[in-house]
Amino acid sequence: MTKIKTFMQRHRRTAVTIGAGSAALVGIAAALSLHRPAAPAPADKAAIEMVVRDYILAHPEIIPQAIDKLRERQNQDAYAGNKAALETPFASAWAGAPDGDVTLVMFSDYACGYCRSSLPDIDRLIADDPKLKVVWREIPILGPGSEIAAKASLAAAQQGAYRTFHERMFAAGPPSTDKVSAVLRTMKLDYARIQRDVDSAGVSAELRRNIELAQRIDPSLATPTFVVNGHMMKGAVGYDALKEAIAEARKRV
Repeated sequence: MTKIKTFMQRHRRTAVTIGAGSAALVGIAAALSLHRPAAPAPADKAAIEMVVRDYILAHPEIIPQAIDKLRERQNQDAYAGNKAALETPFASAWAGAPDGDVTLVMFSDYACGYCRSSLPDIDRLIADDPKLKVVWREIPILGPGSEIAAKASLAAAQQGAYRTFHERMFAAGPPSTDKVSAVLRTMKLDYARIQRDVDSAGVSAELRRNIELAQRIDPSLATPTFVVNGHMMKGAVGYDALKEAIAEARKRV
């Protein structure tokens, strides 16, 4: 799983993250406040704080549980605010059902081995689930080869050939200029148009939007990251985990 941090530093972007432990304790305090009809007297407040402290010390497992719950809530909020941008593909950078009842979004980099190993899981999901739509978002964070391949994939997408390029590029191994050119020449494309489109304003803008979108969703977003109806999963989580997330999303549709 490859993090976006280095790329964002290179482009002078910053991210602010909430201290997980502090946020969890704030969440616990807020939850307790919902059940108090009025502010307690100082003595009562001290007693309540001691009870909470003692309970946390006796049951420290609630801290990671609270953190997970907080992160899930933050992910849902970020998803709700960015749903259209997340789930609207660039040209043909999608597969499956055009009007799927659930959309699986994958943030991907061609130099990411975990992205490559996830490819069969995505292919299987598309084959097994006729109501699923998959949208790919390119975030080239692993160097020049990644960026060249990402630009070529979006140029191919404008000719309706994203998925073919996507699969052949991953099969070719770590990306480089020579490998990208070799993959493109195996495809029936307007090569002169590809050469124009790879450096076009539209392709460059899409890559910037994807990086900015990744930052809004999660400042520590890595590749691969999957988003299903606000539920976020990082890494090569496998077919079963993705299928379960899709099933859970359908319960909320």
